[in-house]
Amino acid sequence: MSQSQPSCFESGSLSLLLSVTLLLAPAISFAATTEDVYKDTCAICHGVDGAGQTARGKRFKLKDLRSAEIQKLTDAQLLDIIAKGKGKDMPGYEQEFGPDGVKAQVAHLRELAKKK
Repeated sequence: MSQSQPSCFESGSLSLLLSVTLLLAPAISFAATTEDVYKDTCAICHGVDGAGQTARGKRFKLKDLRSAEIQKLTDAQLLDIIAKGKGKDMPGYEQEFGPDGVKAQVAHLRELAKKK
């Protein structure tokens, strides 16, 4: 009668593997930066620089996000626009970005203005 090899559960190997994975998880980050999120989601219309000079930006007649007109909006106003959308052409991103992600995009818009 031959003895079968112990399973991962019986040998504790799985437990060890899970422990190592959990310890290393914080070191392995798949989270995108605020700039990456902007580039992936917003730049298609607003452009990487925020000028709105993309094909879609021109079609929708977007304003330059770096302009005084946009930058004079309060953070609360910008939060509302990003979270809930604007008009029929810009959807809201509150579900996708979450509250902290929306706040981060407002900060990114402020930074874009400084680079103009």
